Amino acid sequence: MAYGNITDVPGIKVGNVENMEAITGCSVVVAENGAVCGVDVRGSAPGTRETALLDPVNTVNQVHAITLSGGSAFGLAAADGVMHYLEEQGIGLDVRVARVPIVPAAILFDLAIGDSKVRPDKEMGYQAAKQAKKGFFSFGNVGAGCGATVGKVAGFKHCMKGGLGSASVELDNGIVVGALVAVNAVGDIRHPDTGEILAGPIDLDTREMMDSITYMQKHQSQMSAGMNTTIGVIATNASLTKAEATKISQIAHNALAKTIYPAHTLMDGDTIFALSTGKRKQSIDLIGTMAVETLEQSIVQAILAAESVGGIPASQTYKLKNR
Repeated sequence: MAYGNITDVPGIKVGNVENMEAITGCSVVVAENGAVCGVDVRGSAPGTRETALLDPVNTVNQVHAITLSGGSAFGLAAADGVMHYLEEQGIGLDVRVARVPIVPAAILFDLAIGDSKVRPDKEMGYQAAKQAKKGFFSFGNVGAGCGATVGKVAGFKHCMKGGLGSASVELDNGIVVGALVAVNAVGDIRHPDTGEILAGPIDLDTREMMDSITYMQKHQSQMSAGMNTTIGVIATNASLTKAEATKISQIAHNALAKTIYPAHTLMDGDTIFALSTGKRKQSIDLIGTMAVETLEQSIVQAILAAESVGGIPASQTYKLKNR
């Protein structure tokens, strides 16, 4: 049975936990049997953990989970809870005296919405890992996407709601590629096929969405660093080496360039991980192409499923009110 999300990939489970009062949360992608992992960081304001370990020249070859979290750098603490839960399950790298779960993580900035004093912590990460399962899960204001926002080139007061999205595709030979993403970009989000702006900065006088690139050209203003970031995970049951997984991560960033305007700025910390759970070889170019497709779909799903919160409008409610 296909669920239309990243858990269609064999060996992959997802858990999401959020605090709707504080408007923040975390998402955990669990690979209980381990997965080869690569990463590519394109944004210039990242917040990450264990990414150096994923360099193909470094020793450890498998990870056991990926944590995506709100809370800015504070949210990296959620990975501690994921490690704690996996250790309880006997999952981790065997170092003889203990099993050490390998849990890379990336965070996004959502402190400007909700309660900035409440952030994803060890307990939230533990619960997200504990709840991880295969099957359907909600998109939008869920997990790491709970406090995500987009369209901030004109300042935070002009933004719209971002969110969490996921998608998958299965090839005729049974190879599956899936994606999970939390969209919290400084730029606007456009449909990759039509170019339609789905969410972006709102002109407070006209209540119309503005084109972020045009706004930047007119105002030439410097945006606040570190208040954004799109973070995500690609997963496949194709066999990948660490170097190949890293390449898939690099290719997958094309999806951000096709849907987020602008992407990979000095103000974003855009980070994409890639996981491999299988043993069957497949064309890297084909897997990369499918990774871009599923990540594009995930970004669109994240925006269309988002709901207005904290006075910040979402794509669907905004379009209904402004027809």
